[in-house]
Amino acid sequence: MAEFIKIYEENPNEKDIRKVVSIIKKGGLVIYPSDTVYALGCDITNNKALERVAKLKNVKLEKANFSFVCENLSNLSDYVKQIDTATFKILKRALPGPYTFILPGNNNLPSVFKKKKEVGIRVPDNSIVQAIVAELGNPIVSTSIKDEDEVIEYTTDPELIYEKWEKFVDVIIDGGYGGNIPSTVIDLTGDEPVLIREGKGPLDI
Repeated sequence: MAEFIKIYEENPNEKDIRKVVSIIKKGGLVIYPSDTVYALGCDITNNKALERVAKLKNVKLEKANFSFVCENLSNLSDYVKQIDTATFKILKRALPGPYTFILPGNNNLPSVFKKKKEVGIRVPDNSIVQAIVAELGNPIVSTSIKDEDEVIEYTTDPELIYEKWEKFVDVIIDGGYGGNIPSTVIDLTGDEPVLIREGKGPLDI
């Protein structure tokens, strides 16, 4: 059974953040709030946890399009090839914020993602997940959780999320009601930015 922990975005409790991170470090899966929808995540360095996430999403791990959630842009060089000034300016203007940017991956990608040439980077504007990533010391791999409801694509109520996911993950954070519009996805691997999915992030960045 997953632990259900209430954390306030205005002032995340350090003890609770440490508890969540301790679970993640042991290979646990976390459902957490972001600046868009609630998402499922785990430690980027833990292959067993990554396999569990892929299984829950019903995808092969090496083919999964998971995002890397970073605390800020300083994590970029860990997994992304050197980017030009124009690309960096877009990232600096937009992040932290409700965007996923597709960037060229480098040779430091975790072994399970070695065949990937690109990686999706997120820096959510949410103090809970920023505190988690800062305490963990490296990015978390993340994917949004969907709802079976055909009208509402994403579950926004943490208690309903808990009812549905308590047997499949290790900790669920109640960070208040979430949004139901996902991040805007923009591909920055070519000469010009390409919109992959219009979401919460405005396009005029």
